[in-house]
Amino acid sequence: MLTSLPAVAGAQNVSQGRIDVVQVNGLIDPANAALIHSSIRDAQRSHSEVVVFQLDASGAVDVDVNGLLHDVMTSTVPVTVWVGPSGGRARGAAALLARTAAFAAVAPGAHLGPVDPIRYDDTSFKVNMPLKDVTAKASTLLEFIGLLDGRPLQTAAGTVQPSTIKVRELNGRQVREPKGEVHFRKLGLVAQLAHTLDTPWVAYFLFVVGLALIVFEFFSVGVGVAGFVGAIALIGACFGFSHLPVAPWAVVLLLLGLFGMSIDVQAGSLGPWTFIGAGSLVAGSVWLYGGSSRLDPSWWVIALVVAGTVVFMLSGMTAMVRSRFSTPTIGREELIGEMGLAEADVDPDGVVRIRDALWRARTNRATPIHAGDSVRVVSIEGVVLEVEPETGGARDHRERRRGS
Repeated sequence: MLTSLPAVAGAQNVSQGRIDVVQVNGLIDPANAALIHSSIRDAQRSHSEVVVFQLDASGAVDVDVNGLLHDVMTSTVPVTVWVGPSGGRARGAAALLARTAAFAAVAPGAHLGPVDPIRYDDTSFKVNMPLKDVTAKASTLLEFIGLLDGRPLQTAAGTVQPSTIKVRELNGRQVREPKGEVHFRKLGLVAQLAHTLDTPWVAYFLFVVGLALIVFEFFSVGVGVAGFVGAIALIGACFGFSHLPVAPWAVVLLLLGLFGMSIDVQAGSLGPWTFIGAGSLVAGSVWLYGGSSRLDPSWWVIALVVAGTVVFMLSGMTAMVRSRFSTPTIGREELIGEMGLAEADVDPDGVVRIRDALWRARTNRATPIHAGDSVRVVSIEGVVLEVEPETGGARDHRERRRGS
């Protein structure tokens, strides 16, 4: 049976109340910071017995760490921390919260620390205050709650001794269980989505995939599902980047990587831009968050994203372009004089539809051809058609010489 610690001088006995258990996972980002702040505030309003933060978290990004510490240290309800379950870890800002809480314990197989860096986006950030040593162990959340029973805990209102455990008979044996109601709390749906987008590897993955889908849509002519999905992915990635310490020059390298490979896709052959693009993609991926930060995606994530992008650009994109611009089995010379429609603006390059087939087209005329206008094929250079407007085309230098 549980035996409570003796009361200490000046301690206040807290009446039986609820126990708030708050799950905090991943980076301490704005979503998790708001969860910590609101949990402490609501616990004080509800006169809870104790707040338990179950941590499996790391350093902070884009949050006011001093504000979080202020909430913990000025709370009138005991704020405690359990680092668990086994395999969990609290480092950076999470380790700082554990070492400033009224009481903390670590599950076997879980790890606490290091505290530095507290913030990944400001590695010079330091906290000048004494930190408590954490030596207590608790295998389960129930065991941790049992450690709080009758333990003197310091709050802004003084020292309290929460009553958290009761013992009852069940089938001839004593069973320990929480005395008050246990209220579990975690991120809501919208906050969880924002927190997921703040995950470094997720933001990186969405950015590269979004760029690849936008490039795909550009070559496929028009706006479809791929372009819409790519735009949504880029918006999500930019949201995550807005909270993460992203190196701008690394983002430029990622853009150069997709742009470089697109040049050779347009040319229809493997050239130097493919190697320039692949190298830029690798460098931008490795150095996106600094190259030595715990935020950097795992090497296998980078390998999968880079390899998948290169294969997509060199195989999938070229096959799509070849299929998109394939033509019926006809003599190409027969197309001279044929009429068709411009699928996209030809100014000076674009895409036209001749005999229900799409062709790359070019005009050397001064008058641009707009999408939807009628065009006439005047010559063929390789697989590119030279076209002119049905009417109103300007005479070029060859015609002027013939006329003179």
